[in-house]
Amino acid sequence: MGMNNGHMHQTDVVIVGAGPVGLFAVFECGMVRLRCHVVDVLEDVGGQCTALYPEKPIYDIPGFPRVEAAELIVRLKAQAAPFQPVYHLGQQVQSLEPATGGFWQLTTSKGTVIQARAVIVAAGVGAFGPNRPPLDGIEAFEGKSVFYYVTQRESFRGKRVVIAGGGDTAVDWALSLAEVAARVSVVHRRDRFRAAPESESRLKALVAAGKIDLVVPYQLQSLDGVDGRLMAVNVATLDGVEKKIPADILLPFFGLSMSLGPIAEWGLALERNQISIDPATAATNRPGLFAVGDVVTYPGKLKLILTGFAEAAVAARSAYGLIHPEQPLHFEYSTTSGVPAA
Repeated sequence: MGMNNGHMHQTDVVIVGAGPVGLFAVFECGMVRLRCHVVDVLEDVGGQCTALYPEKPIYDIPGFPRVEAAELIVRLKAQAAPFQPVYHLGQQVQSLEPATGGFWQLTTSKGTVIQARAVIVAAGVGAFGPNRPPLDGIEAFEGKSVFYYVTQRESFRGKRVVIAGGGDTAVDWALSLAEVAARVSVVHRRDRFRAAPESESRLKALVAAGKIDLVVPYQLQSLDGVDGRLMAVNVATLDGVEKKIPADILLPFFGLSMSLGPIAEWGLALERNQISIDPATAATNRPGLFAVGDVVTYPGKLKLILTGFAEAAVAARSAYGLIHPEQPLHFEYSTTSGVPAA
């Protein structure tokens, strides 16, 4: 099934978000013979796994003692493939409104219009982007010598790297890049880190061994360089003591700014920027709209990929009940029935 009749599509379910939970929702819908279209603002499937940490190992996926994020996405996509989902990538959902005949009509930033009987919101943390440090002229360096994500560690081999920040991401990449970079300096405004204790003690050990420079308590002040090529990162203490760190690369890790974007306008019950659902059905307060994964909240909610997978299975059954109220679902285990023919 490809792109039919221009920009207008009709399907059983439209899934908003193509991260791991959105991809697994395609599979679960397929198991109950529901067809899916999937919309994501990123150019590729995988959500944060692809955009932010493709090489990061994940340890809590059942049956995988360890799996890299990118590999998990490859496998989830392959698992969904038999059900021929149609992906609409690189576009944001702009509006969602009820249409005739019990359909929801969804319109994207590229003018794609999809009508579906059910919508499953699997939007993770919503639209996300890096928190930029407030440095003059930083835009000129972005994508050349200033990066907010590490997708390939190898590209920093032999480089002088400055990492700014004090969370897990900053500490984890300092430990990892110390193995390949010519020099790693970590700039943080205080001596304490907000990272896993085990990681912090490994960092301190590498500092003691002279493998990592710890530049504390300093903050980023300005950048030296030309044509997007960084030469030095200037830092200062709160008392105005300045220091120049020769550098080829700056990695500012100040977390992500999250926003639900247009989803916030859909009349869903929200609690602290998350969508409230009934975990028994994955239903929101609006009939036909379901939500799963990190974007949802309910008492006892665990923010784990595996919880999102379970919620996706619940949402698919609920969508089936909505779309085929006259046909009770005789659920068979995939171990006995195999995967249904698409």
